[in-house]
This record gives sequence, structure tokens and C-alpha cells, in this order.
Amino acid sequence: MKNIYKNILASIKKNEKNLAVLIDPDKTVLEHLSSFMLKVNTSVATHVFVGGSIVNDLATEILVSEIKKLTSLPIILFPGDVSQVTGNADALLFLSLISGRNPKYLIEKHVEAVSMLRNIDLEIIPTGYILIENGKETSVQKVTETQPMSRNNIQHVVDTALAGEFLGMKLIYLEAGSGATHPIDIAMIYKVKKDLNIPLIVGGGIKSKQELEKAYQAGADLVVIGTAFEEDESFFNELV
Repeated sequence: MKNIYKNILASIKKNEKNLAVLIDPDKTVLEHLSSFMLKVNTSVATHVFVGGSIVNDLATEILVSEIKKLTSLPIILFPGDVSQVTGNADALLFLSLISGRNPKYLIEKHVEAVSMLRNIDLEIIPTGYILIENGKETSVQKVTETQPMSRNNIQHVVDTALAGEFLGMKLIYLEAGSGATHPIDIAMIYKVKKDLNIPLIVGGGIKSKQELEKAYQAGADLVVIGTAFEEDESFFNELV
């Protein structure tokens, strides 16, 4: 399965919204995966993201292989580290943490991944990753040793997103972090999207259909939901 990025662009052109279900390998019980994916397949989800900040070696490869058996949705890697790269997936968000200033997550990890990526057939999508403060410390902060951007300085976030586009990113990802106490502000989504000419992904803290709709209305092209489904699978019933 290829042309995932082109398909996202095509859906935006048709004014269709995309929804990704994020599955964390370290939080997934394989014995429960079949019933979980049945809910995913009967929902409005368009993509499956796989990844986490801290994941055991080989856990991602095993999980992706099992998901492949259970869905026809595109599986996209959302890796926290090089160890989470597997050729069993369809695409890879090649994330650069442009909200932080740790060179390891701006370029060093990417160089480290190249020798592996040369030998596997993944669609690689350059993605500018922007972490926004949400009221508590996230795993991303701990792992990357970077600070999130202030939710009160929207213009700085807008400028950072546009800088990512100018650098050649194909996607911008606004992230409140796993288990965020509140989602990205609607005003921030709106202003970032207004300046961008590339698709905008929004994730973190979205726990209701109303919050999901607000994110779309503000300009999100693709919304990612993870923790809400982990904590309450009945949320799927709202999205059938």
C-alpha cells in the first residue's frame, strides 16, 4: 500500500476529514487486539498509527504484523525511536521535533535510521512535530529532554509550523501529548492552519466527539486519538 500522502491530500481536496487511531505497542495486549481492531474497522477511522515514546525492542514489529492481519486500513509508524521502525508497516512519519532544540531529535536520530530505511519499502513522510504544553509533563518531554511550546504564545507556534513547511516538511503535527489534560486550543489550530499550505495533524487530549468536531472545524486535516480509546473503548460507539 503506497500513495498514503497523496491520498491524504486527495481527501483534503474533497473536504473529507481523516481520523487516526494511535496504538502504543507497550500498552497493547495482543490477546485483546482482535476485538479492539473490530471496533476500529467499524468506526470512521481512516488510518492506524503505531508508536510510543518508550517501546521495547521488537514490540512494534510484532504488533504491526498482527494489526496487518486484522485491518485493511493503512498502518503508519509514529516512532519514538529508531527501534520502532519496521518494514511491515505502510508508511513512516519521519518526525523532526521542531518545537525542541535537542539535536538528537532534530536530525541525529534520522541519520541513525537511514541505514535501516535504505533496505525496507516504507513510504517516508517528513513531518514537523510540535509539542504543546498541556498541563502536565509528558513522556515525550522526558525522553527528548525538551520543553513544550507555550499554549499562550500562539504566534510562536504558527511561526514554528511555517518554518517547518519552509524546511520541506510535508505534514505538521501539533501534539498535546499522551494523556493530555486538555487538547490543543481551537484558536491555535485555526491560526496554524491559516498560514500552512500542507496538511495539519492534531493529537492529544481529545476525549469526546464534540472535541473531535471542534478540531476539524478549526482546520485539523487529520486528528489522532489514542488514550481516549485505551481508557474507554465505548468511545468507538460515538464514531461508527
